[in-house]
Amino acid sequence: MNIVFLEPARVEFFDAIEYYNSQSEGLGFEFSGEVQATIERIVQYPEAWSPISKRTRRCRMKKFPYGVIYQVSGETILIIAIMHLHRNPQSWKARIPKWQ
Repeated sequence: MNIVFLEPARVEFFDAIEYYNSQSEGLGFEFSGEVQATIERIVQYPEAWSPISKRTRRCRMKKFPYGVIYQVSGETILIIAIMHLHRNPQSWKARIPKWQ
């Protein structure tokens, strides 16, 4: 499987790492590991996670209040957002073309 991040998702990912490291040394690296573990679960079971629209799914992280928003297309998983679940929950929709 190929993993592709939209640029806003990449920025969210690195911003969250920076934020957590500023809160407690090493916490951002723990967050990064949790994102990687979540993506590995998605790769293993891409259709198993909660659909949030026709083609988009969300896999929640285990240790942090975040979800990985993604789409599957053939052998590619497109990461649309690394989203904090207590903030604007619809913000990811503006990142993808309207197909509904």
